[in-house]
Amino acid sequence: MTPREIIAEAWTITRREKTIRRWGFFSSFFETLFLAKLLIYQAWFIYGYLQHRTVGFFDDVLWLYNNVSQTAFYSILATFFVLLFIEWVFPRLAKGAIIGLTAKAVKKEPLKGGFILAFYNFVQMFAIHEIFVLGSIANVVTLSSLVLRYVDGDVKFIIVGTLAFFWLLSSILHFLASFAEPAVVVSRESVFAAVGTSFKFIVSYTGHVLFLWLLLFVISIRIVINVVFALLIPAIVIGLGVALINVLSPLATILITSSIGLILIFIASYFFAYLHVFKDAVWTITYIELKKNKDLTVIDA
Repeated sequence: MTPREIIAEAWTITRREKTIRRWGFFSSFFETLFLAKLLIYQAWFIYGYLQHRTVGFFDDVLWLYNNVSQTAFYSILATFFVLLFIEWVFPRLAKGAIIGLTAKAVKKEPLKGGFILAFYNFVQMFAIHEIFVLGSIANVVTLSSLVLRYVDGDVKFIIVGTLAFFWLLSSILHFLASFAEPAVVVSRESVFAAVGTSFKFIVSYTGHVLFLWLLLFVISIRIVINVVFALLIPAIVIGLGVALINVLSPLATILITSSIGLILIFIASYFFAYLHVFKDAVWTITYIELKKNKDLTVIDA
């Protein structure tokens, strides 16, 4: 298949298969929820930094403890940590299901076994994600924020620059490992073997892959939409919180702003689901097609 045919097939599967989109929706929902909370925290930290005072991790917890009832305090805290755990786990679970079900759709097989694919591949998906942990802009922003707030002197700017360098390096390596996740799910390869297979495919078919990336970049506007919504949702929530805190109780303000924020994230995640599934489908279909080719490192006698 040509890159254009791969893109067309991936988009057809994305639009046709609701089962795969459900996994993509919940994965996008929890990823966006995590990113929105992270940006709200960073906005608060930046505000404190510009005011020349250190904002600690538990300042918001102390404020909550002093301004709401104990029942509400422990309920909010428990909900926060449960959501944090789900946000951390579920996208890795969904990745295995999306790739596996997409491969079944390509092979015209019944789309069954999503939960089995999710749990069976969770450890491998998690391992691949953590190998390139610094390739995540969210992680680099969090670490940079910690450095700027708790490290004294000009050395903190050197550390932030180093983090930026490792983010770039990790992003490049992550690109070279684009086929690692499909290799794990479709071919049952181990994590490091899958990464090696991906590197070999990227090097062997560089022109094909780069053209595919170009088409994917032009068609998929997920990154731009993510940035816009990631900035817009926290801005709306913070703005509402500032406006309502003067007229309502702290608990009522938290409940209203949280509810509106969740609704906005829910709506955004519906559209993200298409782009999330589409991107994974492109790499899965490409892996299946390249796997049909003869290994360029094998020379017949």
